[in-house]
Amino acid sequence: MKIFRSAKEFISDEKTSIVTIGTFDGVHIGHKEIIKNLIENAHQKNDKSVILTFFPHPRMVIQKGSNIKLLTTLDEKVALLEKAGLDYLIVQPFNKEFSRLTALEFVRDILVEQLKIKKLVIGYDHHFGRNREGNFEQLKEYGAVYGFTVEEIPVQDIENIAVSSTKIRRALTEGKIEKANSYLGYEFMLTGKIIHGKGLGKKWNYPTINVNIEEPYKLIPKPGVYIVKTTISKKNIFGIMNIGNRPTINGKHQTIEVHLLDFDGDLYGETIQVHLTYRLRDEQKFDSVEELFVQIKKDEQNARALIQSGHISSN
Repeated sequence: MKIFRSAKEFISDEKTSIVTIGTFDGVHIGHKEIIKNLIENAHQKNDKSVILTFFPHPRMVIQKGSNIKLLTTLDEKVALLEKAGLDYLIVQPFNKEFSRLTALEFVRDILVEQLKIKKLVIGYDHHFGRNREGNFEQLKEYGAVYGFTVEEIPVQDIENIAVSSTKIRRALTEGKIEKANSYLGYEFMLTGKIIHGKGLGKKWNYPTINVNIEEPYKLIPKPGVYIVKTTISKKNIFGIMNIGNRPTINGKHQTIEVHLLDFDGDLYGETIQVHLTYRLRDEQKFDSVEELFVQIKKDEQNARALIQSGHISSN
């Protein structure tokens, strides 16, 4: 997959681009249905599959004071899209000027002039252009004028519930990690740099790594204790992760700490990606540090039992 950092950078043969557009936050199973259709369309016609996505998220630019949290960082999204088998990914900078493009200007100047579009594949109920004025019917009209076709993909459901990034965000903030993962089609991930903590866990023979998420827009799930897994030196390693303020020791800010099971090594300064598989419990305040580590031992026992039972995939 070749990546372009703006539509202006994109170079394509005349009328060979089959394109889909959107933010694709999370690259969930609904998105994957669109991408699958896009790639199949391109292969059948010996054309190129192209996704036009945006960064930052349009709501961050258009809605003043928007505090939207995203399922994926830009790097995570790019990696997920690359796995899908695309030919080209265009990450268009989204700013005030770009947001003011009318539906006609977007189609004419971006899709037609820059992307040399042959066909547009879009998701259900897609809107675009200034004030989201453009819709499927309008796209078909523009297609007739500028010589491209448009295909709309029906809404993708799980158990008759429409999948959306918004619903996945809600599931994560409610701590429903397994539900969120079923919508995503993979295990929700957190990617960050390992930094030094206070070393309390090490004193109690439960060393933890502190994960610092640098992107302030990344969604952090509901505080609590989770079973996670990561890959170190091409080996899958399970762990227990706590998201929270560490109330037992009067913590003042949220931290993300992971105790890796059956691992001993120095990872400080490295970047790690942990995949959340199961939520064990809420974060609790204990009367003493001793009681906290008694509970952590129980958490480890429960985690190992779930892993050994096969309830949690090791792949």
